[in-house]
Amino acid sequence: MVNAVIFDLDGLLVDTETVSYRILQEILAGFGRDFTLEEYTGEFCGKPETANAAHLVEAYRLPWTAAEALERIFRREEELHAQGVALKPGAKELLAYLRETGRGIAMASSSTRDRALNLLNQHRIEDYFQQFVFAGEVERGKPAPDVFLRACEKLGEAPENCLVLEDSEAGIRAACAARIPVICVPDLKTPEKRILERAAAVLRSLDEVIPYLSNLKG
Repeated sequence: MVNAVIFDLDGLLVDTETVSYRILQEILAGFGRDFTLEEYTGEFCGKPETANAAHLVEAYRLPWTAAEALERIFRREEELHAQGVALKPGAKELLAYLRETGRGIAMASSSTRDRALNLLNQHRIEDYFQQFVFAGEVERGKPAPDVFLRACEKLGEAPENCLVLEDSEAGIRAACAARIPVICVPDLKTPEKRILERAAAVLRSLDEVIPYLSNLKG
């Protein structure tokens, strides 16, 4: 029985990965370097910006510290997010369905609170969520299970009665470590087959989650 659904944010609910790719592409273009989508998905997609900033400086030998790169990334991200970030197809319909069917709704993200709520408020969907877990609230980030276990605690639900929606390998691993069933909705990067096999289902978009949940009833 699925009493509650726990959402990831980046790449699952909002289309922030394309924004992140654009930022790194712009930075490297300033140094006369090309940066393909394949490079992004292979080395940067689905990882924390702190890690990506450090990797960018090291891999492309930029004349910055990792902290300087991170500051530039954050500043450009804020500018682009202010212009609006697209919501993933089916997101609003799924949130409305979950509320109508009386299921708990939580978000468990590596994002900061202010950043996440700004993205949700752009689409007026913050109020659908009963609970939130953000960066800094747990000791270990994904792929450790902490963030999802904390979400279950806040919802007052046992892990086996929840469902996680994720797009990344780290998120799937975290949900599995928490022993929470997880559905993968891939974004720019499709997780490796060995990771996908651990998911309860792999769906093409959030539009398909409602039929999936409806079929569980029978």
